[in-house]
Amino acid sequence: MTVGGLEAVFLANRDTLLRFLRARGAGDAAEDLLHELWLRVSGAQAGPIAEPLSYLYATANNLMLDRHRSTTRAQRRDHDWSDAAGSTVAGVSDTPSAERVLIGRERLRRAEAALAALGERPAAVFRRFRIDGVSQREIAEEFGISLSAVEKDLQKAYRAMIELRRQDDAG
Repeated sequence: MTVGGLEAVFLANRDTLLRFLRARGAGDAAEDLLHELWLRVSGAQAGPIAEPLSYLYATANNLMLDRHRSTTRAQRRDHDWSDAAGSTVAGVSDTPSAERVLIGRERLRRAEAALAALGERPAAVFRRFRIDGVSQREIAEEFGISLSAVEKDLQKAYRAMIELRRQDDAG
């Protein structure tokens, strides 16, 4: 089966895969995981796959496990940091320095410019999904577009944010 064939199997079984993720405990993250699965499937350079649906289920399950591990590590790291840092220190402000505030504002300005360069709809879709926490399906209904169009707009926005991050890291 070719990559195009794998994408076709994904699209034909999208709702079933979403139910699978929810049944496995993904909850509200199921749409995000499904989107991540789509990104892997659409960008894969794989050879023939004997059981494409089984492959998709296994990949979805692995993505869910990876997310769970990542969340667990982040919570442990935050907890350890909080324990090590303790509570606020008397005489020391928790407010970020003026330099950090300026850097943060500049990064925000650059992120907004990168989103604006994509066009109004991709920027709005990205904000609704990442900032407002609206599901992809609800965004599709709200904008009167297909779920696939929402996913493509998010891909564009993610690519722009990744490129911005690369520029920040290089500079």
